[in-house]
Amino acid sequence: MGEKVVSGGSFELADRQRYRAKLRRCLAGLERLLAEKRFDRPKNLMGLEIELNLIGSDGMPRMLNGEVLERIASRDFQTELAMFNLEVNIAPHRLEGRVFDRLAEEIRTSLAYAHRKAGEVDAGILMIGILPTLDRDDLVSSNLSAVDRYTLLNDQIVAARGEDFVLDIDGVEHLTCTSGSIAPEAACTSVQLHLQVTPDRFADVWNAAQAVAAVQVAVGANSPFLFGRELWHESRPPLFQQATDTRPPELQAQGVRPRTWFGERWVTSAYDLFEENLRFFPPLLPIHDDEEPLDVLDAGGTPTLAELVLHNGTVYRWNRPVYGIADGVPHLRVENRVLPAGPTVTDVIANTAFYYGVVRALAEESRPVWTRLPFEAAAANFDTACRHGIDARLLWPRRGRLGGVTEIDAVALVRDELLPLAEAGLDAWGVEPADRDLYLGVIDERCRRRANGATWQAATFHRALEQGLTREAALAATTRRYSELMHLGEPVHTWPVGLPEPVRLG
Repeated sequence: MGEKVVSGGSFELADRQRYRAKLRRCLAGLERLLAEKRFDRPKNLMGLEIELNLIGSDGMPRMLNGEVLERIASRDFQTELAMFNLEVNIAPHRLEGRVFDRLAEEIRTSLAYAHRKAGEVDAGILMIGILPTLDRDDLVSSNLSAVDRYTLLNDQIVAARGEDFVLDIDGVEHLTCTSGSIAPEAACTSVQLHLQVTPDRFADVWNAAQAVAAVQVAVGANSPFLFGRELWHESRPPLFQQATDTRPPELQAQGVRPRTWFGERWVTSAYDLFEENLRFFPPLLPIHDDEEPLDVLDAGGTPTLAELVLHNGTVYRWNRPVYGIADGVPHLRVENRVLPAGPTVTDVIANTAFYYGVVRALAEESRPVWTRLPFEAAAANFDTACRHGIDARLLWPRRGRLGGVTEIDAVALVRDELLPLAEAGLDAWGVEPADRDLYLGVIDERCRRRANGATWQAATFHRALEQGLTREAALAATTRRYSELMHLGEPVHTWPVGLPEPVRLG
């Protein structure tokens, strides 16, 4: 969102007009940087962020991120939108060798430390897509983190909307409710995967990431509950879209695009996405930087494009383009925001390895998948995967000379076609075979057993109901058991369904 965002009341009409003009100059600056080939050379760098929940020993959310962050005292950990959220940022790594084992060890060490520190205020760390025990009263504006940029963003989205947000998700059960703030967005806790790419490779990598977004969701779904209702296997995307939707019903009916957006076409350049963000989405935070990007370029410098970066951060694409500067040199990244957090570190790293492997392979195919799969099919696949998770049936190009698109089980697509591609992709990155086989093996086992975080949560919840627990008690017990198994660390496809047998006394 940007470090310079501060609260300061309302914006004037002139602020928005000046900001829009500045955005156009920033976009022109980006176009010049691309034309002049000023971007960093290939570095095969990846990065990782994980959003986390704070819970008590009862499995309920704890609004304590300020106190916990004081005790953690590490710049690797930051606030997130609500007071029961944290985020951990893992330093960039080169995609080679035993990178995934190193990542797994770093994340385990960081989370164990944070968990111990949270324990000092009777809280704990949980990685999950949506915390099952959240109640509507937890997701209100008074529980937003005490950070100016969150307050300002909430105020601007609420003002743009002009009325309450409507949450309406029809899944296994049907949830309908309203909210006066964007706080329900905080229920969505995700893993964000960054890949630094050159401008020449950007479009191929982004298109490949869009094509496999549905498959990522199918195998990694981990968010079946919200406000006591069982909804979609991965309920984050519809929740995120509706909780940040600046469009009243009339604008939705006119086909105005939502700010949380899958997109509507394959692209040929990173420029396409930044340009669309300016063309389709009004600025929410018209905060001006003193830099004049074209003057900086004329002087041989590297512009920060601060307004463009800030505006880009308020358009919530599932694969987002990112402009950044490191050591004075600009670079581009694809930020993949599809995956829920959890269930375990091993599962997170397996999802990560699968993504980087399959995207590399698909981006380098001689007949790319996006030339054979209509974009509308990719978007429909994403919706289908969110609804049905690992049981989804997806549209995918036929093999061989027949051409066209066919419907296929997600698990068959992964095991028969995408896992071999992911293996080849990881080999191309230079990842050690031991790392490759360990983590892709987790994906294969999930598919073989048709088991992931969402299936485990739903099955365990229903088992608890069968044992006579109320819905609220069943959700809390499921959350506590999930927490136990998450911290033990074995991948989710090995977790026994149900609650542990009570200890008999005497």
